[in-house]
Amino acid sequence: MRRAVAFLTPLGGARAPSPGALDYFPLVGALIGLAVGGVWWLAARAWAPGVAAVVALVADAALTGYLHLDGLADSADGLLPPLSADRRLEVMADPAVGAFGVATVVLVVLLRFGALVSTAATPLVLGALWCGSRTGMAVIARTLRYARPGGLAAAFVESETAGARAHGALVPAAVGVVLAVSLAVGGRGLHGLAALGAEVLAMTAVALFARGRIGGFTGDVLGAAGVVGETCGLLMLAARW
Repeated sequence: MRRAVAFLTPLGGARAPSPGALDYFPLVGALIGLAVGGVWWLAARAWAPGVAAVVALVADAALTGYLHLDGLADSADGLLPPLSADRRLEVMADPAVGAFGVATVVLVVLLRFGALVSTAATPLVLGALWCGSRTGMAVIARTLRYARPGGLAAAFVESETAGARAHGALVPAAVGVVLAVSLAVGGRGLHGLAALGAEVLAMTAVALFARGRIGGFTGDVLGAAGVVGETCGLLMLAARW
């Protein structure tokens, strides 16, 4: 649990990630989402929707240490331009952020802001979406090939065979589905479930896109998939239907 907290947030101290930490990703994700949702709900009672949305975005960035936004920027720089697979990995490992990364982060943050402004504060659904994104990260890490040996997320796959990794995906997947669905239904009923479904589709698309571009996943891809998934879930939550 502490290793999952340490990897997904600035809390928990400096701890090396391990394959077992993936089992706790859904729970940690739900706690982060509920915390962000709680901040959003409280801010909505003190300020106008626009200010409350910004406060929620700041809370999310603070609780995740900007880790996933950084992964989104690096993934955009490496996966979107026309490059070779090796060059894509080099670009993604470079700490500098390029034009693709900046543009993608700005657009995604604007979409998240617009979605939060357009709907009533719903902490339970944010808990569901954030749980779903971390569940998706765990499943991706245990089902796709790791594309960058020696990278930050290497500890999630080392010492495990492909069969053991795939079998291990069942635990976080089962926990995440039960927890995320419960929170989504409790928060907004069928609308919450639709938001969760949109998130799953978006994360799947990012994972498949990365597999096509670099043959698998990296830590940056996990972050990008999570942010894109959450954003699509928020957009579905804000949809008028």
